[in-house]
Amino acid sequence: MMNLLRAAINGVRNEIQSTGGGWFGSFGSSALQSPSMPTPSGKSVTASTSLASSVVFDCVRKNAQVLAGMPLQYFEKDGNGNDVLVNDGDLYGILAESPNRDQTALEFWEGCSTQLSLKGNAYNEKLFLGKRLVGVRPLFGVQPMRDRDRGGFKYGIYDRGKWEVLPAEKVFHLRGFGAGDGLGMSTIAYGATSIGAALAADETASSIFSNAMMTAGFLTSDQVLKPEQRDQLQKMLETFAGSSKAGKSMILEAGLKWNATQLNPDDAQLLETRRYSVEDICRWFGVPPIIVGHSAEGQTMWGSGVETILLSWLTLGINPMANRIEARVRKDLQPVEKRRRGFFRFDRDAMLQMDSKAKGEFLQKMAGSGTLTANERRDILGRPRHTDPNADALLAQTAMAPLDQLGENAK
Repeated sequence: MMNLLRAAINGVRNEIQSTGGGWFGSFGSSALQSPSMPTPSGKSVTASTSLASSVVFDCVRKNAQVLAGMPLQYFEKDGNGNDVLVNDGDLYGILAESPNRDQTALEFWEGCSTQLSLKGNAYNEKLFLGKRLVGVRPLFGVQPMRDRDRGGFKYGIYDRGKWEVLPAEKVFHLRGFGAGDGLGMSTIAYGATSIGAALAADETASSIFSNAMMTAGFLTSDQVLKPEQRDQLQKMLETFAGSSKAGKSMILEAGLKWNATQLNPDDAQLLETRRYSVEDICRWFGVPPIIVGHSAEGQTMWGSGVETILLSWLTLGINPMANRIEARVRKDLQPVEKRRRGFFRFDRDAMLQMDSKAKGEFLQKMAGSGTLTANERRDILGRPRHTDPNADALLAQTAMAPLDQLGENAK
């Protein structure tokens, strides 16, 4: 019986390895469980251990919170081909309000973004009542496998003590940036060396202050100590080790002299190494260092230049992730007959909330060009609609009116 079980497990592993899909998570139910990636620094990196780096944690958190904070809206095209905001229907209720029994829509999209940022893939089980989709719930410890019979993928999961394989139509699979093989690339796998170096630098800096007398050095004496005297001396030194013992006076006798080695604060804290690690890790996650509170030499944390960096991050980092999710929702969750008529879209205008100047200029241009009515602009600001009929009229500037029409508005 045990031989059959081993053969079955080995067969599954062989099938997983033959997919050519890159790096996958291991068996388990933990949301962040993944294989340990050895690195030259000596630190093994996993999706979970990488979050011990404040830079990794903040990059992942900022991406997830901004994406999830953009309201997901549903539009349908009318007879004239115009996009009309509907925000109704079963699928809208699932994706924008309550994906499953336990999560809000905000929590669900935060989780999906976190998995995409760390592992490059996010898996969710489609919940059906008969043939009707009634929810989606996160899946962890998933093994994607090539389905040689039907094409695409099938998904293995070890859940509640049982190995189960789900077909593609039962899994909502979000992919991050990838090479075209149907799977997203794992930031943790490819960036393990950079993340491992950062973890090692943090550990080294901490150990210097926890295990030394704040300045490393050595004792010298003109006498040859006996073995028992060396043991006694070692125990005495241990009473002065650790940052909590800083400032404690040491009494030396019998010709003992303390010789301190020079270790300046910059070396002790590995400042340059750790500064570089912040910028290097941010590069892997596509997040400007200023977003995680790290400013370059001579750069302030505020100002018009920082606002430009923020908008660049939203455009080049958050927007592509939102586009990927929208496209996958349309392909995997919307019925075929509704894909051309309706679509889901994250409200990008919510990203302008952090730049009031840019938002004001945007609304002013939309008003002057006859693109948005006053009530549509009030909707963007979250203000109640005005009852004046003119608030629903499109306006345009007439400074460039023909000469024969000058003064007509004054009649």
